[in-house]
Amino acid sequence: MSQELNRNFSVLKEKADPPPYFLSYEISEQESRAVSGTLGTIDSTNAGKNRTLDVSVRVGSPKLDNYHRIRNDRGQFTSGAAITYEDNVNSIKRRLWLDTDRAYRAAAERLIRIKTNTQVRVAAEDDSDDFSIEPPATFVQVPPKLKFNQSMWEERVRNWSARFKNYPAVLTSHVAVACQAETRYLVNSEGSRIAHGRGFARIVINAAARASDGTDLGSFETFEAVDEAGLPDDKIVLAAIDRVANDVSRLLKAPEAEPFLGPAIFSGRAAGVLFHEIFGHRIEGHRQKDESEGQTFTKSVGLKVLPDFLSVVFDPTRRKIGSVDLNGWYDYDDEGVKGQKLTAVDKGVLKEFLMSRSPIKGFPRSNGHGRRQPGLEVVSRQSNLIVESSNAVPEARLRQMLIDEVKKQNKPYGLYFRDITGGFTTTARSGLQAFKVIPVIVYRVYPDGRPDELVRGADIVGTPLASFSKIVATGDKPEVFNGYCGAESGSVPVAAVSPSILVSEIEIEKKAKSNERPPLLPEPTTMEKSK
Repeated sequence: MSQELNRNFSVLKEKADPPPYFLSYEISEQESRAVSGTLGTIDSTNAGKNRTLDVSVRVGSPKLDNYHRIRNDRGQFTSGAAITYEDNVNSIKRRLWLDTDRAYRAAAERLIRIKTNTQVRVAAEDDSDDFSIEPPATFVQVPPKLKFNQSMWEERVRNWSARFKNYPAVLTSHVAVACQAETRYLVNSEGSRIAHGRGFARIVINAAARASDGTDLGSFETFEAVDEAGLPDDKIVLAAIDRVANDVSRLLKAPEAEPFLGPAIFSGRAAGVLFHEIFGHRIEGHRQKDESEGQTFTKSVGLKVLPDFLSVVFDPTRRKIGSVDLNGWYDYDDEGVKGQKLTAVDKGVLKEFLMSRSPIKGFPRSNGHGRRQPGLEVVSRQSNLIVESSNAVPEARLRQMLIDEVKKQNKPYGLYFRDITGGFTTTARSGLQAFKVIPVIVYRVYPDGRPDELVRGADIVGTPLASFSKIVATGDKPEVFNGYCGAESGSVPVAAVSPSILVSEIEIEKKAKSNERPPLLPEPTTMEKSK
């Protein structure tokens, strides 16, 4: 990679018009293995190894180059080309050569359009540079080779998935184990030479059913670790399967949620997803410069954006919270900048944005949050989001505060969101500045001492600024949500860590229903093997 980068960059600088001022190559190597099973059988196994090449060519100057943002037009130069995973020098060099030529041509053509655009369009409000100059880095720490005991995992998945046979109310169920090792190699014309990566292992348990009115119901649990050795034992996994199956069985009998506006508690995992969706995406740096974005917090630096007892940290250097592995860690981002801890909000006041090497007004440098899925262009993205609170109370006290708030507002009940599967948020200026979060397990909490009541078919909706102002207090035990986040630069691993939170007001609406009905035919009978 270094040899071909030096050769191509020198030739292009000498002969190309306009010449490039920056060139980088990143090759992402992934090896993965997976086993999936249902009802005591294996229904799929997968194994793969691949390498993907991303080329970044910049022509013009750091002040104005081919990556300059034009409203509703984001530049795409890398092709995410497949490249051999064998260490064949000639094959690798040829792929680098061809993709460099292609990327340069696209970059030069777009720079011409940009220069024309800047002459005829109104001036951008943020006229900061298009690229930041960062010191070169040298780092080599390749992760261990992937370990995956195929026969052992197949046997365990059979045993685990067979547990769902005890729950006839569950319509479909799966248990899957997936492990992967990823290594990223990056070289650039500034002199950076980086080889780094990570392992990732995951168990996913899910079950689904369909109510008589067409509502699709489901529940899930996951376990994450850096490698297969960190995954839990059979006792813990089987207990999780029982929880998931029982949740689905009880959801079938649960009443349908009604539209509601009132107080609620989010568990730590649910609160982590909420902060990721409604806050984290809105402080990604590129959204502050893009005039097609809503720019919720662009002019809020130094102002209060959250209650003064809350702080929000993004820390890709943090690998664990307690004994739990975090999914959003990395050594270097996808632009060769070292991952850095960032206090985005300090005691309620916005301090910084998540930055890649695309500067914005007041923030000329990267803080190591330029990320992408192979094949897409880098933008600023979240890593490990950690919510910290100075108004933390024990969980029992937080529940009593919820009941007190229900009585104060004269509401029939409050809500408790135990788990959330994910959500989405609209940040574009042309759309509604709103979010929807998808809860899995929701309870009504009654002020008169009645047992909590499970309900089904609710979605959380709202607008970010209004929602933040409703946070009253937090619990005292952080919980972790590990997952993958999808946005402009693809799917990247992230984590959200938060204590439970009490909000004085949240809105839920009814979930859309399917037109399908449960199966008309009865289940087939279980046949025992003859002895």
